[in-house]
Amino acid sequence: MKKISNIKKKNNKYIITLGDKTQLEFYSDTLIKYNLLKPRELSDIEFKEIINYNNYYEAFNKSLKLIGNKQRTKKELKDKLKDYPKEVIDKVIKKLEELGYLNEKNYIDSYINDQINLGTKGPNYIKRELGKLNLNTLYINEALASIDESIWKEKIEKLVNKKIKTNKNLSKNNLLMKLKNDLINLGYEKDLINNVLNNIDIEESNEILEKEYQKEYKKLSKKYNGKELETKLKYNLYKKGFNLSNIEKIINNY
Repeated sequence: MKKISNIKKKNNKYIITLGDKTQLEFYSDTLIKYNLLKPRELSDIEFKEIINYNNYYEAFNKSLKLIGNKQRTKKELKDKLKDYPKEVIDKVIKKLEELGYLNEKNYIDSYINDQINLGTKGPNYIKRELGKLNLNTLYINEALASIDESIWKEKIEKLVNKKIKTNKNLSKNNLLMKLKNDLINLGYEKDLINNVLNNIDIEESNEILEKEYQKEYKKLSKKYNGKELETKLKYNLYKKGFNLSNIEKIINNY
């Protein structure tokens, strides 16, 4: 048996003191539901039921606040509620589903729209991230399949144009390689990437080649000269992705 010896209000909760001086916090809903507004004795079974209900009430309200900030998946909520007993978490999740707060299709659609409108990620990346949340794979595939390819193509084109401006020190070949790798890592399809890159005219700047030539010459001329220096220059510049005929032209000009 447990005996309530004192009840004191604190903010939106009540502090109940048991006979052994143990203090517990309860919500007003719990006090009203179980008639705890005055000192009385509780059986062990009733006490356990009260604790479980109070935990459920607290976990449910915490979940509502989390959902109020942004849409959540079942996995996200379970992770946030991990300190509560499993039966409490399961009960909260079930209630939220009944109330329509945990709709996987809505979550997936919202996530994809946010990524398209606000992010830089492609469909493969989005699919992986949604998969980590234990969402229905069929829903994910259907939602992504409904997105017109032209939308992904437009995103790739914007990213390519931005990256060209921020990588002006690269040769054409190295720039193309970097663009492909970056876009694949962002989750875009290889075929669509190649389609976009094949239709973008990237000129190899003589200024870039000349700058890299000067850099390599300054470094290599300290150790080599004559034909050996020329060979080393060609090799190093070719490794950086420059066209061999352009390399020979600039070497001949110097």
